[in-house]
Amino acid sequence: MSQKMNVESFNLDHTKVKAPYVRLVGVTEGVHGDKVYKYDIRFKQPNKAHMEMDGLHSLEHLMAENIRNHSDVVLDIGPMGCQTGFYLSLMNQDNYEEVLDMVERTLKDVLTATEVPACNEVQCGWAANHSLEGAKEIAAEMLKYKDTWHEVF
Repeated sequence: MSQKMNVESFNLDHTKVKAPYVRLVGVTEGVHGDKVYKYDIRFKQPNKAHMEMDGLHSLEHLMAENIRNHSDVVLDIGPMGCQTGFYLSLMNQDNYEEVLDMVERTLKDVLTATEVPACNEVQCGWAANHSLEGAKEIAAEMLKYKDTWHEVF
């Protein structure tokens, strides 16, 4: 990697990180002083493991719906194409411990879910591709390591 890339994660040495973790990627300040905090929530070790798509898809629905019950500053949460994690964007939220708590509570919601929200052809673009059990397995695995989420390298 000789030149600096425009995308922050393309400048991250994926062979050096130790998943799972929750990492602040960057802060973007708007013209009126609002700040967007972007977090890398890495569930799987890059290039060694990945989330299966049906479980990841259900986890996306469950996290997107439930994280907003724990915070009113969530702009977006969405999966990485590499299937190793999610990006979480928050407005004016710079308290890392509160972010960790929000993620933990959201993952615990996944463990107690009885259905995947918006898992139908009207509300989802690929409604046949879901696994509630897969989402629960991913969430449970991530939660086992919550005491080390702050350790990125």
